[in-house]
Amino acid sequence: MLKVQEIRELIKLLDESSISDFTYETDDGKISMSKQNGEVVQVATPQPVTAEKPAEPKVENQPAEPKAESEPAPAPKEETASNNVVDYDTEIVSPMVGTFYEAPSPDDDVYVQVGDQVEENSVVCIVEAMKLFNEIEAETKGEIVEILVDDGELVEYGQPLFRVKQK
Repeated sequence: MLKVQEIRELIKLLDESSISDFTYETDDGKISMSKQNGEVVQVATPQPVTAEKPAEPKVENQPAEPKAESEPAPAPKEETASNNVVDYDTEIVSPMVGTFYEAPSPDDDVYVQVGDQVEENSVVCIVEAMKLFNEIEAETKGEIVEILVDDGELVEYGQPLFRVKQK
């Protein structure tokens, strides 16, 4: 299976290209990525090992122009966020595409809440990618002033998760 860094590179390349769909299959599984509303969405599907078909990447090249026109749709979200004036210095962003979890398990307390102090090595959430649970560290010192995503929400590479006021 591909490493996280290789997946990040694929996402970046797909995002910058005119390709709208990409599928990579191996004996270990299948990764499919497609652009929806100008953003890359990733789906990973494990497959049983079969000797019938060789592993080979499949790339479908379709024009992305119509999808690029729908890209301004996220702009209202940004305008809404700017209307709620929040004093912050930096944002903690998702290092990968995956599912955001605010606690280690549904029964446990959340990692951080608005008003909590964090250090560089403080775990603030988990992003699950391809059944791997990756602890995300703050990488900054300060106070959490806003949580931008909900528990269980799909997040994109580079998407802001938290806003932090540095101390």
